[in-house]
Amino acid sequence: MRIGSPAPELDAVEWIGPPRPLAELRGRVVLVEVFQMLCPGCVSHGLPQAKRVEEMFPEVAVIGLHSVFEHHEAMTPVALRAFLHEYRIRFPVAVDRHDGDRIPVTMRRYELQGTPSTLLIDREGRLRQLAFGAVDDLALGAYLGQLLGESGPEPEPEIVLEPETAG
Repeated sequence: MRIGSPAPELDAVEWIGPPRPLAELRGRVVLVEVFQMLCPGCVSHGLPQAKRVEEMFPEVAVIGLHSVFEHHEAMTPVALRAFLHEYRIRFPVAVDRHDGDRIPVTMRRYELQGTPSTLLIDREGRLRQLAFGAVDDLALGAYLGQLLGESGPEPEPEIVLEPETAG
């Protein structure tokens, strides 16, 4: 998936919370947190970070995408609803559709490497960032500020979101 190209719609079999199709969010900056409820990095970093973005940046539309590519039998919609309740995830969550391939449809469309993954979509509906792994809070905040400050169709120079490394 090429940065700067139109962001493909999420192919959801269901939504937990109100549906938030990307087409309806044009004019807003969107953060999509792609996760699996049994993914340690998602539970410890990706989802808490998405919750903080929702709290700190009310002008950013935050969406979760539950994209299961392993342990299918354990991650049912019933289990997902309980998980979202227990972890107090209040933003809408789409459940990525499977079409017979091991990798769900939206995950393939975006060419994601795994979870957690963070997608940032600008006001024009273009994919502006795709990061796999834990993203630094300060870098994400700076990039969101940049996207929120843009008003025209031409994007500003890119800030690259790199995964955090232990050091």
